[in-house]
Amino acid sequence: MLIRKPSDLRYSDVTPKEIYLNRRRFLGASAGLAVGAGALSVESASAATVKLNAAKSKYTTDEKITPIKDSTTYNNFYEFGTGKDEPVERAKNFKTNPWTLTIEGLVDKPKTLDYDAIMKAAPLEERILRHRCVERWSIVVPWIGYSLSELLKQVKIDSKAKYVAFESFYDSKQMLSSREAHIQFPYVEGLRLDEAMNALTTVSVGMYGETLPPQNGSPIRLTVPWKYGFKSIKSITKIKLVEKQPPTTWNLSAPEEYGFFSNVNPKVDHPRWSQAKERRLGEGFLGQGIVKDTVLFNGYGEQVASLYTGMDLRRNY
Repeated sequence: MLIRKPSDLRYSDVTPKEIYLNRRRFLGASAGLAVGAGALSVESASAATVKLNAAKSKYTTDEKITPIKDSTTYNNFYEFGTGKDEPVERAKNFKTNPWTLTIEGLVDKPKTLDYDAIMKAAPLEERILRHRCVERWSIVVPWIGYSLSELLKQVKIDSKAKYVAFESFYDSKQMLSSREAHIQFPYVEGLRLDEAMNALTTVSVGMYGETLPPQNGSPIRLTVPWKYGFKSIKSITKIKLVEKQPPTTWNLSAPEEYGFFSNVNPKVDHPRWSQAKERRLGEGFLGQGIVKDTVLFNGYGEQVASLYTGMDLRRNY
Protein backbone atom coordinates (compact mmCIF):
# COMPACT_ATOMS: atom_id res chain seq x y z
CA MET A 1 0.00 0.00 0.00
CA LEU A 2 1.39 3.38 -0.99
CA ILE A 3 1.32 5.93 1.83
CA ARG A 4 1.59 9.48 0.53
CA LYS A 5 3.03 12.22 2.68
CA PRO A 6 0.94 15.39 3.23
CA SER A 7 3.49 17.35 1.22
CA ASP A 8 2.83 15.04 -1.75
CA LEU A 9 -0.93 15.57 -1.73
CA ARG A 10 -2.66 17.87 -4.17
CA TYR A 11 -5.82 19.63 -3.06
CA SER A 12 -7.69 17.79 -5.80
CA ASP A 13 -6.43 14.42 -4.53
CA VAL A 14 -8.21 14.60 -1.20
CA THR A 15 -11.35 12.48 -0.88
CA PRO A 16 -14.61 14.48 -1.03
CA LYS A 17 -16.49 14.56 2.26
CA GLU A 18 -19.63 12.82 1.09
CA ILE A 19 -17.66 9.89 -0.38
CA TYR A 20 -15.41 9.63 2.63
CA LEU A 21 -18.27 9.67 5.14
CA ASN A 22 -20.22 7.02 3.25
CA ARG A 23 -17.14 4.83 3.15
CA ARG A 24 -16.49 5.42 6.84
CA ARG A 25 -20.03 4.44 7.77
CA PHE A 26 -19.76 1.27 5.70
CA LEU A 27 -16.53 0.20 7.34
CA GLY A 28 -17.61 1.31 10.77
CA ALA A 29 -14.34 3.11 11.25
CA SER A 30 -14.10 5.74 13.94
CA ALA A 31 -10.96 7.59 12.94
CA GLY A 32 -10.20 9.76 9.93
CA LEU A 33 -6.95 10.44 8.20
CA ALA A 34 -4.71 12.41 10.55
CA VAL A 35 -2.29 14.82 8.97
CA GLY A 36 0.23 17.29 10.29
CA ALA A 37 -0.17 21.02 10.73
CA GLY A 38 -0.44 22.85 7.45
CA ALA A 39 -1.64 19.72 5.62
CA LEU A 40 -5.03 18.50 4.42
CA SER A 41 -7.88 16.57 6.02
CA VAL A 42 -10.24 14.25 4.20
CA GLU A 43 -13.10 15.61 6.32
CA SER A 44 -13.92 18.26 3.76
CA ALA A 45 -16.89 20.01 2.23
CA SER A 46 -15.86 19.55 -1.37
CA ALA A 47 -12.28 18.83 -2.38
CA ALA A 48 -10.25 19.60 0.73
CA THR A 49 -10.38 21.20 4.13
CA VAL A 50 -8.48 24.46 4.13
CA LYS A 51 -7.96 25.52 7.71
CA LEU A 52 -4.67 24.36 9.16
CA ASN A 53 -2.70 26.54 6.78
CA ALA A 54 -4.88 29.62 7.21
CA ALA A 55 -3.28 32.30 9.38
CA LYS A 56 -5.45 34.87 11.10
CA SER A 57 -5.67 37.98 8.94
CA LYS A 58 -5.56 41.57 10.11
CA TYR A 59 -8.64 42.07 7.92
CA THR A 60 -10.91 40.58 10.54
CA THR A 61 -13.92 41.94 12.39
CA ASP A 62 -14.62 41.03 15.99
CA GLU A 63 -18.36 40.84 15.31
CA LYS A 64 -20.31 37.67 15.96
CA ILE A 65 -19.92 35.13 13.15
CA THR A 66 -23.11 34.15 11.36
CA PRO A 67 -24.02 30.47 11.95
CA ILE A 68 -22.88 28.32 9.05
CA LYS A 69 -26.42 27.05 8.48
CA ASP A 70 -27.63 30.58 7.71
CA SER A 71 -24.69 31.42 5.43
CA THR A 72 -25.00 28.22 3.42
CA THR A 73 -28.77 27.86 3.06
CA TYR A 74 -29.83 31.46 2.33
CA ASN A 75 -28.01 32.37 -0.85
CA ASN A 76 -28.11 34.38 -4.06
CA PHE A 77 -26.84 32.21 -6.91
CA TYR A 78 -29.20 32.67 -9.85
CA GLU A 79 -27.58 29.91 -11.89
CA PHE A 80 -29.08 27.53 -9.33
CA GLY A 81 -32.36 29.27 -8.58
CA THR A 82 -33.86 32.69 -7.98
CA GLY A 83 -35.12 31.86 -4.48
CA LYS A 84 -32.75 32.13 -1.51
CA ASP A 85 -33.44 28.53 -0.46
CA GLU A 86 -32.97 26.98 -3.92
CA PRO A 87 -29.16 27.03 -4.51
CA VAL A 88 -28.35 24.73 -1.58
CA GLU A 89 -30.49 21.99 -3.15
CA ARG A 90 -29.93 22.63 -6.84
CA ALA A 91 -26.16 23.09 -6.61
CA LYS A 92 -25.37 20.03 -4.52
CA ASN A 93 -24.25 18.03 -7.58
CA PHE A 94 -22.34 20.91 -9.17
CA LYS A 95 -19.16 19.43 -10.66
CA THR A 96 -16.12 21.61 -9.95
CA ASN A 97 -13.30 19.14 -10.53
CA PRO A 98 -11.40 19.60 -12.78
CA TRP A 99 -11.39 23.41 -12.72
CA THR A 100 -9.37 26.00 -14.61
CA LEU A 101 -9.06 29.75 -14.26
CA THR A 102 -7.65 31.86 -17.09
CA ILE A 103 -6.10 35.29 -16.55
CA GLU A 104 -5.71 37.16 -19.82
CA GLY A 105 -6.15 40.47 -21.62
CA LEU A 106 -3.76 43.35 -21.07
CA VAL A 107 -1.06 41.28 -19.38
CA ASP A 108 2.45 40.25 -20.38
CA LYS A 109 2.19 36.75 -18.92
CA PRO A 110 -1.30 35.26 -19.36
CA LYS A 111 -1.93 32.20 -17.25
CA THR A 112 -4.25 29.23 -17.00
CA LEU A 113 -4.35 27.89 -13.47
CA ASP A 114 -5.79 24.60 -12.26
CA TYR A 115 -7.42 24.23 -8.85
CA ASP A 116 -4.20 23.32 -7.08
CA ALA A 117 -2.36 26.33 -8.52
CA ILE A 118 -5.18 28.60 -7.38
CA MET A 119 -5.02 27.20 -3.86
CA LYS A 120 -1.26 27.64 -3.68
CA ALA A 121 -0.98 31.05 -5.35
CA ALA A 122 -0.53 32.77 -1.99
CA PRO A 123 -0.58 31.90 1.73
CA LEU A 124 -4.15 31.32 2.88
CA GLU A 125 -5.67 33.58 5.53
CA GLU A 126 -8.86 33.46 7.53
CA ARG A 127 -10.62 36.79 7.02
CA ILE A 128 -13.75 37.32 9.09
CA LEU A 129 -15.58 39.85 6.93
CA ARG A 130 -18.97 41.54 6.86
CA HIS A 131 -20.98 40.79 3.74
CA ARG A 132 -23.92 43.01 2.78
CA CYS A 133 -26.55 42.08 0.21
CA VAL A 134 -28.52 44.68 -1.70
CA GLU A 135 -31.72 43.03 -0.43
CA ARG A 136 -30.85 44.42 3.03
CA TRP A 137 -29.63 41.23 4.72
CA SER A 138 -26.10 40.83 5.97
CA ILE A 139 -23.79 38.15 7.35
CA VAL A 140 -20.36 37.86 8.95
CA VAL A 141 -18.33 35.01 7.45
CA PRO A 142 -14.87 33.57 8.16
CA TRP A 143 -13.65 33.40 4.58
CA ILE A 144 -10.47 31.52 3.67
CA GLY A 145 -8.39 33.08 0.92
CA TYR A 146 -5.91 35.77 -0.01
CA SER A 147 -5.77 39.17 -1.71
CA LEU A 148 -6.65 39.15 -5.40
CA SER A 149 -3.57 41.30 -5.99
CA GLU A 150 -1.42 38.24 -5.18
CA LEU A 151 -2.95 36.44 -8.13
CA LEU A 152 -2.87 39.38 -10.53
CA LYS A 153 0.75 40.29 -9.92
CA GLN A 154 1.75 36.93 -11.44
CA VAL A 155 0.66 38.03 -14.91
CA LYS A 156 2.46 41.39 -15.08
CA ILE A 157 -0.32 43.87 -15.82
CA ASP A 158 0.06 46.16 -18.83
CA SER A 159 -0.01 49.90 -18.13
CA LYS A 160 -3.05 50.27 -20.40
CA ALA A 161 -5.21 48.13 -18.12
CA LYS A 162 -7.71 50.17 -16.07
CA TYR A 163 -10.31 47.54 -15.15
CA VAL A 164 -10.59 43.87 -14.27
CA ALA A 165 -13.43 41.82 -15.78
CA PHE A 166 -14.64 38.54 -14.27
CA GLU A 167 -16.73 35.73 -15.69
CA SER A 168 -18.50 32.88 -13.91
CA PHE A 169 -18.71 29.28 -15.04
CA TYR A 170 -21.89 28.43 -16.94
CA ASP A 171 -23.25 25.09 -18.09
CA SER A 172 -26.84 24.91 -19.30
CA LYS A 173 -26.96 21.21 -18.39
CA GLN A 174 -26.33 21.94 -14.73
CA MET A 175 -27.82 25.42 -14.35
CA LEU A 176 -30.90 27.48 -15.12
CA SER A 177 -31.28 29.13 -18.49
CA SER A 178 -31.10 32.90 -18.85
CA ARG A 179 -34.84 32.86 -19.59
CA GLU A 180 -35.58 31.03 -16.32
CA ALA A 181 -33.29 33.23 -14.22
CA HIS A 182 -34.23 36.51 -15.96
CA ILE A 183 -30.59 37.56 -16.24
CA GLN A 184 -27.99 36.89 -18.91
CA PHE A 185 -25.45 34.07 -18.46
CA PRO A 186 -22.58 33.64 -18.08
CA TYR A 187 -22.58 35.99 -15.11
CA VAL A 188 -20.04 38.81 -15.47
CA GLU A 189 -18.69 41.43 -13.09
CA GLY A 190 -15.97 44.03 -12.96
CA LEU A 191 -13.84 46.24 -10.76
CA ARG A 192 -11.67 49.23 -11.38
CA LEU A 193 -8.03 48.12 -11.29
CA ASP A 194 -7.24 50.01 -8.08
CA GLU A 195 -10.26 48.36 -6.42
CA ALA A 196 -9.10 44.95 -7.57
CA MET A 197 -5.58 45.56 -6.27
CA ASN A 198 -6.79 46.73 -2.85
CA ALA A 199 -5.63 44.22 -0.23
CA LEU A 200 -9.19 43.82 1.08
CA THR A 201 -10.41 42.38 -2.26
CA THR A 202 -10.28 38.68 -1.53
CA VAL A 203 -9.99 35.53 -3.61
CA SER A 204 -12.09 33.22 -1.44
CA VAL A 205 -11.54 29.48 -1.69
CA GLY A 206 -13.13 28.49 1.61
CA MET A 207 -15.36 29.44 4.52
CA TYR A 208 -15.73 28.20 8.08
CA GLY A 209 -12.43 26.34 7.74
CA GLU A 210 -13.47 24.25 4.73
CA THR A 211 -13.58 24.62 0.98
CA LEU A 212 -16.55 26.51 -0.42
CA PRO A 213 -19.78 24.56 -0.75
CA PRO A 214 -21.29 24.74 -4.26
CA GLN A 215 -24.08 27.17 -3.32
CA ASN A 216 -21.51 29.66 -2.00
CA GLY A 217 -19.45 29.82 -5.17
CA SER A 218 -17.20 26.76 -5.22
CA PRO A 219 -14.37 26.42 -5.93
CA ILE A 220 -13.23 30.06 -6.23
CA ARG A 221 -15.12 33.31 -5.80
CA LEU A 222 -14.48 36.96 -5.08
CA THR A 223 -15.29 38.65 -1.77
CA VAL A 224 -15.42 42.46 -1.99
CA PRO A 225 -16.76 43.34 1.46
CA TRP A 226 -17.34 47.07 1.01
CA LYS A 227 -19.64 46.49 -1.98
CA TYR A 228 -23.05 44.86 -2.25
CA GLY A 229 -22.98 41.10 -2.50
CA PHE A 230 -23.62 40.72 -6.22
CA LYS A 231 -20.18 42.25 -6.89
CA SER A 232 -18.60 39.20 -5.19
CA ILE A 233 -18.85 36.97 -8.25
CA LYS A 234 -19.00 33.19 -7.72
CA SER A 235 -17.40 30.18 -9.45
CA ILE A 236 -14.93 32.25 -11.48
CA THR A 237 -13.42 30.79 -14.65
CA LYS A 238 -12.02 33.89 -16.36
CA ILE A 239 -10.28 37.11 -15.30
CA LYS A 240 -9.46 39.65 -17.97
CA LEU A 241 -7.53 42.91 -17.69
CA VAL A 242 -9.12 45.55 -19.94
CA GLU A 243 -8.84 49.24 -20.77
CA LYS A 244 -12.53 50.18 -20.70
CA GLN A 245 -15.20 49.63 -18.07
CA PRO A 246 -16.52 46.09 -18.59
CA PRO A 247 -20.21 45.12 -18.65
CA THR A 248 -21.68 43.67 -15.46
CA THR A 249 -24.70 41.37 -15.27
CA TRP A 250 -26.97 43.36 -12.98
CA ASN A 251 -26.06 46.69 -14.53
CA LEU A 252 -27.07 45.26 -17.90
CA SER A 253 -30.31 43.85 -16.49
CA ALA A 254 -31.40 46.90 -14.51
CA PRO A 255 -29.01 49.88 -14.87
CA GLU A 256 -31.30 52.21 -12.92
CA GLU A 257 -31.07 49.87 -9.91
CA TYR A 258 -27.53 48.45 -10.02
CA GLY A 259 -24.60 50.71 -10.82
CA PHE A 260 -21.07 49.67 -11.68
CA PHE A 261 -19.53 50.69 -8.36
CA SER A 262 -22.26 49.38 -6.03
CA ASN A 263 -20.53 50.54 -2.86
CA VAL A 264 -22.52 50.04 0.33
CA ASN A 265 -23.98 53.50 0.94
CA PRO A 266 -26.89 54.09 3.33
CA LYS A 267 -27.66 57.42 1.65
CA VAL A 268 -28.29 55.89 -1.78
CA ASP A 269 -31.57 53.99 -1.83
CA HIS A 270 -32.42 51.20 -4.17
CA PRO A 271 -35.35 52.48 -6.29
CA ARG A 272 -37.68 50.03 -4.55
CA TRP A 273 -36.44 50.17 -0.95
CA SER A 274 -34.23 52.03 1.49
CA GLN A 275 -30.65 50.88 2.07
CA ALA A 276 -30.36 52.70 5.41
CA LYS A 277 -30.96 49.51 7.42
CA GLU A 278 -29.78 45.91 7.22
CA ARG A 279 -30.87 42.62 8.83
CA ARG A 280 -28.10 40.46 10.30
CA LEU A 281 -28.99 36.83 9.67
CA GLY A 282 -28.68 34.33 12.49
CA GLU A 283 -29.16 36.89 15.23
CA GLY A 284 -32.16 37.96 17.26
CA PHE A 285 -35.37 36.04 17.93
CA LEU A 286 -35.19 32.58 16.30
CA GLY A 287 -32.26 33.80 14.23
CA GLN A 288 -34.51 35.92 12.02
CA GLY A 289 -32.07 38.80 12.13
CA ILE A 290 -31.34 41.94 14.12
CA VAL A 291 -31.96 45.20 12.28
CA LYS A 292 -28.88 47.42 12.20
CA ASP A 293 -27.97 50.78 10.68
CA THR A 294 -26.12 50.46 7.39
CA VAL A 295 -22.60 51.91 7.51
CA LEU A 296 -20.86 53.58 4.56
CA PHE A 297 -18.55 51.14 2.74
CA ASN A 298 -19.94 48.45 5.05
CA GLY A 299 -17.59 49.76 7.74
CA TYR A 300 -14.42 49.42 5.64
CA GLY A 301 -13.91 53.13 4.97
CA GLU A 302 -10.44 53.14 6.53
CA GLN A 303 -9.25 50.67 3.89
CA VAL A 304 -11.12 51.90 0.82
CA ALA A 305 -12.47 55.46 1.16
CA SER A 306 -9.34 56.90 -0.48
CA LEU A 307 -10.23 55.03 -3.68
CA TYR A 308 -13.16 57.38 -4.18
CA THR A 309 -11.69 60.75 -3.22
CA GLY A 310 -13.46 63.49 -5.15
CA MET A 311 -16.15 61.17 -6.52
CA ASP A 312 -19.86 61.84 -6.17
CA LEU A 313 -20.94 58.62 -4.47
CA ARG A 314 -24.61 59.32 -5.20
CA ARG A 315 -24.07 59.67 -8.91
CA ASN A 316 -21.46 56.89 -9.03
CA TYR A 317 -23.65 54.39 -7.22
